[in-house]
Amino acid sequence: MPKTALVIGSGIAGLATALRLKAKGYHVLVFEKNSYPGGKLNSKKVNGYRFDLGPSLFTMPWLVTELFELHGKRPDTYFEYIKKETICNYFWEDHTRFTVKSDKEDFIEKAAILFGEDAKQIKRYLDDNKKKYELTSSIFLEKSLHKVQTYLSKKTVKALLRIGGMGIQNTMNNTNMQYFQNPKLIQLFNRYATYNGSSPYRTPGIMSMIPHLEMDLGTYFPKGGMHNITKSLYQLALDVGIVFHFNSNVDEILIENKKAIGLRLRTETVFGDMVISNMDVYPTYKKLLPEIKHPRKILNQERSSSALIFYWGIAKTFPELDLHNIMFSEDYKKEFDHIFNKKSLFEDTTVYINVTSKENREDAPEGCENWFVMINAPANHGQDWGKLAAMARKSVIRKINTILNTDIEEYIETEFVLDPIEIEQNTSSYRGALYGAASNSKFAAFLRHPNFSSKTKNLYFCGGSVHPGGGIPLCLLSSKIVNDLVPNA
Repeated sequence: MPKTALVIGSGIAGLATALRLKAKGYHVLVFEKNSYPGGKLNSKKVNGYRFDLGPSLFTMPWLVTELFELHGKRPDTYFEYIKKETICNYFWEDHTRFTVKSDKEDFIEKAAILFGEDAKQIKRYLDDNKKKYELTSSIFLEKSLHKVQTYLSKKTVKALLRIGGMGIQNTMNNTNMQYFQNPKLIQLFNRYATYNGSSPYRTPGIMSMIPHLEMDLGTYFPKGGMHNITKSLYQLALDVGIVFHFNSNVDEILIENKKAIGLRLRTETVFGDMVISNMDVYPTYKKLLPEIKHPRKILNQERSSSALIFYWGIAKTFPELDLHNIMFSEDYKKEFDHIFNKKSLFEDTTVYINVTSKENREDAPEGCENWFVMINAPANHGQDWGKLAAMARKSVIRKINTILNTDIEEYIETEFVLDPIEIEQNTSSYRGALYGAASNSKFAAFLRHPNFSSKTKNLYFCGGSVHPGGGIPLCLLSSKIVNDLVPNA
């Protein structure tokens, strides 16, 4: 009789963990409070428009395809994707525009001309980012930071000896200012702090490695949209015999003799040999582990940013837009001051527009586009989100009209909104934070909750609220770390 693994939550990390444990010989049961798998990676169809509701950026696709290979399946029979030639289009209100291509040499040449920077300095910056990533990824992203053996390898020792020169004592903004003079290019690279829900004026300079994920490793688009990542992994899970229980709200993780032994649901009790929570670590402790001592320092950390998203069906096409588009605030520092210090929205916010119909024509009617219009927002602290959303909508429309020389309201024929309250309700993400704890500290990586419990045996954690962090690649890496910690069945 195989051992049983109980997985709480079917977000991408939960799906990946279930698949990895199944390959290890476990009988795997997944319990999901919603009626569908995927967590934030979901979609919605309205009036002929299809919208991906959650994450819109796809990098490191091999972290997905290896899950199929793990089970002896051909990935392309489940899931296909293309590499993007255009990474992102950037816009400023003075009508400066810059298109970042996947060709790094093209980026260096054109950025040097447009921003008046030395091409050699841009290359040095990108090369330094690559070195930071290659030196530290195996420690900070691929292994548990809370196991002694992680620190015993020569590579780890080498990385730790050199970490002082990687900007750990500096902020991302100050690191970028050491390389560049042009405020627009600095702003372009500061933007990458939002990839882990942080402020470039507070997150450490080592985070300047993040552009490497796009510029060296590439950006991709899943055929059929981001939701196809979820759908393909769910289908694989069904095919290999993983059992899903939807509309199944877990009330408690059962602990006996300091060991996780099962789950208590409203209608039944289920026993297993281990429990893995893909639920945000905060509600996992507060709701599911009421009887054990909580790691208060970890749970009380500052939350990452959230988002306010407008989903618009646009009855027009805009050739100047691509899949990913950024329209920058005129005062980036004030924008982040409002998000993290004032817990509010700045009157001039940066706007991200994702248009999947550029790649997947059936996502919008003929002659139309599906716009996922997102602004960075503070985590939910009881703000009046109706009032903030109305203010933000005016600001967003003003910026779009200025930059694209249009009257965008004239073309909005479908609209719905997602705010931090709904994000929290739909995904159990504490305060609607997209990435769990913020990375606004040089110690943030070490303060993230580990992928295991040091006090409770057979209890593990995966997903964006624990090590190594949020976003699709890091969530998938969290499942690999759990897999490494769990013995064979």
